[in-house]
Amino acid sequence: MARAHNFCAGPAALPEPVLARAQAELLDWRGLGCSVMEVSHRSAEFMAVIEAAEASLRRLLSISDDYAVLFLRVGQASSFRRCP
Repeated sequence: MARAHNFCAGPAALPEPVLARAQAELLDWRGLGCSVMEVSHRSAEFMAVIEAAEASLRRLLSISDDYAVLFLRVGQASSFRRCP
């Protein structure tokens, strides 16, 4: 099957190796026997993900320690719209 590409603002096509890794990790993330979506947001494993993400953001965007980095969820599902 040919891969579809989304040229709308927002989501974009991901490289196949990234999708293959995500597919594998949905069943067994870091050897835990479950996906990252099933791990407690308070667990040490998930906190390590958040800490790494924050460190990457600070490095890439030159965010000093004078600022807090907040990870906030997106609003209601109804706020999403599909491209035609």
